[in-house]
Amino acid sequence: MENEEKLQTSNFKLQTFNMSIEVKNVTKIYGEQKALDDVSFSIEPGHIVGFLGPNGAGKSTMMKIITCFIPQTSGSVSVCGYNVIESPIDVKKQIGYLPEHNPLYLDMYVKEYLDFVGGVYKINNRKARVKEMIDIVGLGVEQNKKIGALSKGYRQRVGLAQAMIHDPKVLILDEPTTGLDPNQLEEIRELIRSIGKEKTIMLSTHIMQEVEAICDKTIIVNQGKIVADDKTQNLRKQKNDEIILTVEFDKDVDVKKLKGINGVILVKNKQNKVWFFAIKNDGVRNNIFQFAVQQDLVVLTIQKETESLETVFKKLTT
Repeated sequence: MENEEKLQTSNFKLQTFNMSIEVKNVTKIYGEQKALDDVSFSIEPGHIVGFLGPNGAGKSTMMKIITCFIPQTSGSVSVCGYNVIESPIDVKKQIGYLPEHNPLYLDMYVKEYLDFVGGVYKINNRKARVKEMIDIVGLGVEQNKKIGALSKGYRQRVGLAQAMIHDPKVLILDEPTTGLDPNQLEEIRELIRSIGKEKTIMLSTHIMQEVEAICDKTIIVNQGKIVADDKTQNLRKQKNDEIILTVEFDKDVDVKKLKGINGVILVKNKQNKVWFFAIKNDGVRNNIFQFAVQQDLVVLTIQKETESLETVFKKLTT
């Protein structure tokens, strides 16, 4: 019996070490508010994972627990096999963290700042490592400037460089592209894709296109609970209980009459004479056309909405 328990313990440790991040039954309570409610998920090495949820869903709380900024109320979290409560120093060695509000010393020069961060991590041969990071994140042309003189895009590059300077196995990025213009946004996305070939990345963002473009897997949290955890492409392909149509009529129509069409689940006005319909099946289109004829309406356009991660997100979080 004792040997069997040792074997189970050994198997659990082996499984934990095979995961970059392992979250099991985590609950976090602030006073009377439950920010996280029995959350469990795991992230394998070498994956870029999108961590999504509406404001107040518990995303930042989860990230702060993983990075050892705050403790969970119950449950367990491990990073590369190290428990965040029992071995926080070892966990921090495995993690590079870029918070949503990038905390940089604006009066320091880029190279000076990265050398300072390298000193905090007690990195050997810091000068060579700083040069390497500047090359990796594309800071070469700006390396002799003060951080305060950099654009938002280049400041994010500095933030990524400081997060990676100690060569962590896991990167936690909280809203890394917020406030960037389209060109800067694409540059940072490409940089994250490149980094993701060698490291595990957990990425929090509100930009669905960003997740679709760079994330292998998507985890969606709502009101402190996990409501989706799957490959990004699988979430987009998941079976839907309803079909969404966009319908434009030639004149105004009473919403109560639209709701009365057989097979219509939900109706919502998009703008002026354009309406969103949620319907049970494709056959309901004929009912909409028949209704239009009866009401002396002309259907100018009728279009089926293609499923996107954004529509999946809306369905799971509203």
